[in-house]
Amino acid sequence: MAQDFFTDPLGGLAPHRWDALAGGRFYSTAFWLRLCALEPGAVSGAVHTELPGGGRAAVPVAATDGLPNPHLRWDHLLAARGLPSPPAGGVLVGQRRGYLTHLLATPGADRVQAAGALLEAVRSLTGTGPSRVALYLTTPDVLALREAGVRSAPVAIAVDAWIDVPDGGWPAWLESLGSRHRLRRVRHEAQVFQEAGYLIEHRTLREVYADVGRLAAATERRHGIAADPVAYTEAFRRHAELAGDRAEVLLCRTGDGPPVGCCLFVRHDGTVHLRAVGFDYPRLRGAAEYFNLAYHLPLRLPGVRRLHAGISTAHGKALRGARLRPLWLLDLSAPSPLEGHDREVLAHNAGFLDALTEGSPPVAAALRAGDWTPFLPGGGPRRAPDGPELPPSPPPPTAAGRPGPSRVGG
Repeated sequence: MAQDFFTDPLGGLAPHRWDALAGGRFYSTAFWLRLCALEPGAVSGAVHTELPGGGRAAVPVAATDGLPNPHLRWDHLLAARGLPSPPAGGVLVGQRRGYLTHLLATPGADRVQAAGALLEAVRSLTGTGPSRVALYLTTPDVLALREAGVRSAPVAIAVDAWIDVPDGGWPAWLESLGSRHRLRRVRHEAQVFQEAGYLIEHRTLREVYADVGRLAAATERRHGIAADPVAYTEAFRRHAELAGDRAEVLLCRTGDGPPVGCCLFVRHDGTVHLRAVGFDYPRLRGAAEYFNLAYHLPLRLPGVRRLHAGISTAHGKALRGARLRPLWLLDLSAPSPLEGHDREVLAHNAGFLDALTEGSPPVAAALRAGDWTPFLPGGGPRRAPDGPELPPSPPPPTAAGRPGPSRVGG
């Protein structure tokens, strides 16, 4: 193994130098990668390389014999889609929590040149299994890697959701929903939640990690995932120990007893990144608790300009004003078993898009055709209309208030 790249989660690069490359991409920051390194099942590292024209490129990686997280098991993801897969062992290109990977480079560097340098560095790693698979890449990075020499076609595996808060905060966001149906829905959800009489507390994770562990485990079990509350509590304790005040929690109570709901999130440059929700379901009052804790209340926090809602449940997020973009699996192995299977891969991508938009005009309206077009049969869009480009990050907040599956953002 190239030990220089696996000595720490940043591959030996100083944190300030790494964060200069990460920019506003929270799931690529030194803080987040150190937190990901706490996860079992792999060795975290990072590949970074100097560019011929000056500057540097980097990407987080993890060496594994088979990750325990099913959302990162590329062999399972591809088999479920009827596609050939590289072996389970090798290098994951991306981080192990967050489900959003970016190729990082010095501002102004040539994107294709940076992708090519990283591709060469990732393929040259030794001491690992043969596979080199990038997960949860955005379309621009996939295009750069393809132009840099990757021959396998990308496989659509998820859509990423973002909700922007315009100037004017919550009232302006409500008006931005456009549809009267959506506006009535959100106002009704907020009203019934208020009338339910819940008490809301804004705390840090290190103060309430035991409550978050208990509630998150309950939600995982409700979704068919075996979840040990003791193990979850310990995981959130370690999370809190590293994160300090950056990990915030909204707790929902009915009185003096234990909380009945929670939402864990991290704020970064005016964006709320949802991390986990959890509920004590028998004690809920049927008052849209999930949407209020995970969306409506965080959107009202001072200084919040964007909410990153992560993957899954595209319809529910689109109904609440989210924009959606595809995330891709791209096999960087040389050679890749996916080479020569473009027809099957593109057919899967088209079916994936059709399944998203079938019967859901809000989802169709939230997608942007240009994100999909290069990787569909014939290079043409299927039902996904043109939409606004997603800006790289919201402006810095002017004020800062502090204090599905449960792991909303991965």
